[in-house]
Amino acid sequence: MANPDLVKQFGVKLLGIYTGGVLTQLIDIGYQVGLFEAAKTGPATSQELADRAGLKERYVREWLGSMVTSGIFSYTPASRTYALPEEHAALLTGNAHTNAAPTSRMINHFGSHLQRLTSCFREGGGISYSAYRPVFTQCMDDTWRRIYDGLLVSGFISAVKGLPAMLGKGIRVMDIGCGTGHAMNILAREFPQSTFVGYDIAEDAIAGAREEAKSFGLTNVSFEVVDVAALPSDPKFDLITAFDAIHDQRAPDAVLEGACRALALDGAFLMIEFKFSSRLEENISNPFAPMYYGFSLMHCMPVSLALDGQGLGTVWGEQLARQYLAKAGFGSVTVLDSPRPQNSIFVARH
Repeated sequence: MANPDLVKQFGVKLLGIYTGGVLTQLIDIGYQVGLFEAAKTGPATSQELADRAGLKERYVREWLGSMVTSGIFSYTPASRTYALPEEHAALLTGNAHTNAAPTSRMINHFGSHLQRLTSCFREGGGISYSAYRPVFTQCMDDTWRRIYDGLLVSGFISAVKGLPAMLGKGIRVMDIGCGTGHAMNILAREFPQSTFVGYDIAEDAIAGAREEAKSFGLTNVSFEVVDVAALPSDPKFDLITAFDAIHDQRAPDAVLEGACRALALDGAFLMIEFKFSSRLEENISNPFAPMYYGFSLMHCMPVSLALDGQGLGTVWGEQLARQYLAKAGFGSVTVLDSPRPQNSIFVARH
């Protein structure tokens, strides 16, 4: 017979889970309609906040009710004013990498595919990458653009000893799964002596990458629509990067083997992946684990399986990643901490 105290405890936990699901949708709304940015300027009544954002007061007031009772906003009854604390605004507003609000849109977008995903449980197969686009591309760009702006050079690149100096002198760089190309455009602007190329299978993402490069006035970067499972072995590159791009490939082993062939003898392959163990029991205490197993189930794994791929999933983990890198031909693999607690930097060499 179930322990009633434990049932009650789990009931409280379940309420928190469901509440979080609702709040995720409301954070997405607040982000998209500009309510967080409007609230950042100072305390306001519901009408004043609605006026700032150009919205309808009644909807804003109900939204604020959830924000206040969840502890995201504070409320002063005497003046009927709502306020977004500075510490909360730091994680919900602005263009810095600390703005976590875009994650809510990603989660809600994944949720729109639940019917297809449920069918996969019964019938197998997966969900095509095209089914997630263009919203997924927009979400990834929205999230990683901020990360690249704030952390790419000072965090990810500088974590590898000697790499900034090499880029400053001039080397050849390739990015696998470049998406909208913002990472390569930043590096091309920062290190004009080096040359850069980004490969991705999404034509709309590549078009966006080229447009941004043009707007930056860059002449040392190019972008191509390429299936990265069939990378050419020539020319050789001194640095190859892959930001959050390997685990959801149809054939990650082929991608890594191609990267190894294309890497110069004294070059480095930087693979940024999520910081997990390949063993479930070692992830139980990791606060990021439930969300990223969910991300894996709702996107990364079905995208791979839709193409009869290996379906590694987001949480493939360090041990399995090392095995794949070694099998691909990399003789040396070092794992470094990244500027983000949920990511690791794999530095692989011949």
